[in-house]
Amino acid sequence: MIEKGKISALQMAMIMYPVVVATGDLIIPAFSAKFAKRDVWLSPVWGSLMGFLIVYIVYRLHKLYPKRTLVQYVEQIFGRIPGKVIGIAYLFFILHGNSTIIRQYGGFITDVFLRTTPTIVVIGSMLLVCSFAVRGGLEVIARCAQLFVPLVMLTWILILVLLIPDMETKNMLPILAKGIMPSIQGAIPTSSWFAHFVLINFMLPFLTDLKKGVKWGMISVCACMLTLTLITISTLFIFGDITSQLTYPVMMAIKYIYVGTFIEHVESIMMAIWVIGTFIKITMLYYAFVLGISQWLNLSDYRPMVFPSGFLLVVFTIWVAPDAQEFFRYLGIYLPFVKLTFEIALPVMLLLTALLQKRFREIRNGKRDVGPL
Repeated sequence: MIEKGKISALQMAMIMYPVVVATGDLIIPAFSAKFAKRDVWLSPVWGSLMGFLIVYIVYRLHKLYPKRTLVQYVEQIFGRIPGKVIGIAYLFFILHGNSTIIRQYGGFITDVFLRTTPTIVVIGSMLLVCSFAVRGGLEVIARCAQLFVPLVMLTWILILVLLIPDMETKNMLPILAKGIMPSIQGAIPTSSWFAHFVLINFMLPFLTDLKKGVKWGMISVCACMLTLTLITISTLFIFGDITSQLTYPVMMAIKYIYVGTFIEHVESIMMAIWVIGTFIKITMLYYAFVLGISQWLNLSDYRPMVFPSGFLLVVFTIWVAPDAQEFFRYLGIYLPFVKLTFEIALPVMLLLTALLQKRFREIRNGKRDVGPL
């Protein structure tokens, strides 16, 4: 097997938490509020349904094709040539998606904190650190998540508690004034973040306790949903109807925190935990691409592909959008549909095809068994 490391189902859940929350916490409230308005707090709940569905589908596929990732079993399902084509398209999607995340990271850091630092320096330093983690393998990524995710979750709880004095519950009223559809429309961009759970297909073959994979996958979806709901409702309580007009509403809300004369400028803490979460997210997508392309090329080791893939990521990050306005337009309008195609439609199609093939084999074998009698 190309990956020698092993992780637990709990570690898999900890990896997936920042993969969903790390970038979604900054911009999901603004994207969803454009459609859901005051019912934006419901959108993460509807969006999480996609996460539950994907965890179930990917686990069923893994049961049919154990010890294989999507890049490998797509060839078994559709044949070698079609499988290779679909596999490379999926890997290109991962590469492009990760470059989008890196672009968001670089843009946020240079826009909000390091205004005079070239974006390429911010991006390059992050990718260099991620490259060493990817070379270390899945166990290293899991241990990083196990170390940092509890710290991130506790910090989020503290920040939300400190925001309570500035919240106005009347900003969410009236509830469902225009029915349930606006909140469902707001869930479309949110569901694209929960679609990241398709990445567990790169971890399930290496679990030490596979039977707990579904349970911890579902728990991770619940944790992400609860976090995004609390973050969204907090920004709604503070900004009300203008939430959709803000680029980073969560960061703006955190600037309101001021307790006595000794707790202020908490946004620096927010930046620290956001960078940690983004590091794990970029690293996991980076690892998925490197592992997938190595399996697609039938290599015996994925490590030689790490640094060339990092160079590709830098190129794609520069190419993904010419300016910030076009980038956010892409994130809010086009990206959800691209992600729904590769992270939802593709797994559903694979599972249905695999189940039909299994049924046909059972019927054919049944007829052969009946014949001699």
